This record gives sequence, C-alpha cells and structure tokens, in this order.
Amino acid sequence: MTTDADTADVRPAWRAHGTSRRSTHVLRLRACAALVAVTVLAVLLVPPLVQLDQQAVDLAAKLEPPSWAHPFGTDDVGRDLLLRCVYGLRVSLLVGVVAALTATVIGTAVGAAAGALGGWADRLVMRLVDTLSSVPHLLLGIFIVAMSRPGVWPVVISVALTHWLSTARIVRAEVLSLRSRPFIDAAVSGGASRWRVTVRHLLPGVLPQAGLAAVLMVPHAMWHESALSFLGLGLPTHTASLGTLIQGARGSLLAGQWWPTLFPGLFLIVPTLAVAGLAGAWRERINPRRRSELML
Repeated sequence: MTTDADTADVRPAWRAHGTSRRSTHVLRLRACAALVAVTVLAVLLVPPLVQLDQQAVDLAAKLEPPSWAHPFGTDDVGRDLLLRCVYGLRVSLLVGVVAALTATVIGTAVGAAAGALGGWADRLVMRLVDTLSSVPHLLLGIFIVAMSRPGVWPVVISVALTHWLSTARIVRAEVLSLRSRPFIDAAVSGGASRWRVTVRHLLPGVLPQAGLAAVLMVPHAMWHESALSFLGLGLPTHTASLGTLIQGARGSLLAGQWWPTLFPGLFLIVPTLAVAGLAGAWRERINPRRRSELML
C-alpha cells in the first residue's frame, strides 16, 4: 500500500527529472540556434568582408593539410578550402531556400485546393500526388536536370518540382481537419463563399504547418543539390557548391588527402542538424500535446 511519505518522495524526483529534460531541451535549442546564426552570418558577411578570390590558384600550395595559414587546408589546385566551403555553403543554401519556398507555395496551393474542393477534384489531385510520389525524388530530379544545361536555376526547378508532394498532403490533411470546425460551419451558414472561406479561414490555419514544412525542406533541398552536383548533373564544376566540392575531392580522398572531402561534408551536415533541431522545437510549439508529453 502506497503511503503519503512514498508519494512525497516520488514527486520531487519526477519534478527533478522533468526540470532536467527541460534544461537539456533548452540547451540543445540554443546550440541549434547558435549554429544557424553562425551559418547565416558566415554566408552573408565573409564574402564581402574577406577580400580574397576563392578561385585564386596556387599550384605551389596544392593539397596542403590544415594549418594556421589555411585552417581547412587547400584543394588540388591550391585554393583555400575554408573560403571555398563558405562560398559553397552560400550557393547550396541559396538553392535550398529558393527551392523550398517554391515547393511550399506549390504544395500549399495544391493541398488547399484539394481539401477545400473535396469530391472528385480532391480524389483526382491526390491520385496525381500518389502517382508522382511513387517515383523516387532523386531519379525524377535527374530526369528534369538532364533536359537542361547545368546551372543554379535548373537545380532549383528540379528540387521544387519534386518536393511539393509532401507539403500538399500535409496541407490537405490540415484543411480537412479545419473544415469540421464550428467556425467554418458558421461562416458557411452566414453565406460566405467557398473562396472566401478558403482564403480567410483555411489558409491562415495551415500556414504554421506549411512554414514548418518549408523549414524542414531547406536542408533536404541542399542534400539533393549536393547529390545532383556530385553526379555531375547539377551546378557547373567551376561553381563552388558543397556538392561540387565533394565531387572534385574524390581523387584526393583516394590518394589519402581527407580534408578536401571532410570539411565540405561537415558544412553540409552541421547546418542540417541545426535546422532539424529548430524545426523540432517549432513542431512542439504548434502541437502542445506533443510538447507536454516530451516535458514529462
């Protein structure tokens, strides 16, 4: 039989455990925010402040290991790898953000239209989404990029056209959930048209979910750009992106020089983990039930 003394012993332990988890969660969130801030500042400030040419070739200093003069070492033609990684991150991040925003706009429009219209239009749109989802994203992206010359915008279009499907599903599900709410019934009973209900009530309700999908899509788009560039189908080889840097360092890795591959890979992995951490905090904020469960 449980006594009052046993209950009193359990409550402080439970509270201490919850406090410890909350402090760990806050610390992890701050670390992710700091990494994202450093990434953004490096992309915005390093190119205009550092008056160095990231394409400058110095064959006398090729494939030098990390040192004070070159913290990340040099590549196979003597270019500073730290500066190249910053420029590569700048291009990859630009591709990821533009592609993610474009895909989110397309997915939000398609998902909201399908959920608001319902009936045969909803079924037709979702069957189209299911058909496109059955094709691997990378394979479809390769097909789209292969029809044009290598460049930034073909990669952006390729990533955007292959990544709106999940956003459309999320937005449609949220619209169907909102349609069953009492305030939607009240708006319809008051004579509001379907267009007005969609624009004034449904779309504002799905914006948090669409924004979260856009944030999560940025690192995913960066990885797809890197994969396409690594395969030689994305950006031109002379353009510094994380994918082209890793692709150009394959021969150096086989020869035993690890730094031309390691540091561009870290520039790709670390921002991805930081954005994923911030997106997880956003997901907990817009889903209070999940947040309360995590804090137990």
